[in-house]
Amino acid sequence: MSREAVIHRLAEIGVNRDDAIKLRRIALTLHRWYELECGSSDDYGSWMIERDEQTGKPYWIYHSHRSADSQRMLISDRERGAEKRLAKIMGNYPDLVSYLQTDPRGWPLYILRKSDIPEGAQIDSCYNRGVGVFK
Repeated sequence: MSREAVIHRLAEIGVNRDDAIKLRRIALTLHRWYELECGSSDDYGSWMIERDEQTGKPYWIYHSHRSADSQRMLISDRERGAEKRLAKIMGNYPDLVSYLQTDPRGWPLYILRKSDIPEGAQIDSCYNRGVGVFK
């Protein structure tokens, strides 16, 4: 789905163009973050983002395959920043709700009308009824 198609679909459920563009940027940020949380590797090492269990702060972790060396570096928390921007935007749309899908193989952000959620259902079972925000 193209950028304009996503913006158009968001407009259909009442999101203005400026906010739709911001939501798309938030989705792109979160998608990349979720990819980095899953990590990656090559012949030399592996790397990922991990949160410190005690402080909740994110760290860039690198493990070398060629030695026992590991590196841990504090990084800026782009996930929390994106979540704060999302909450601020969603505050303008009381009839809508957002859902973050953290598996990087899918779209990271969905925007739904509250009426799209069946009575008694949890949002994680029906989020795909909303508008997927990505590309």
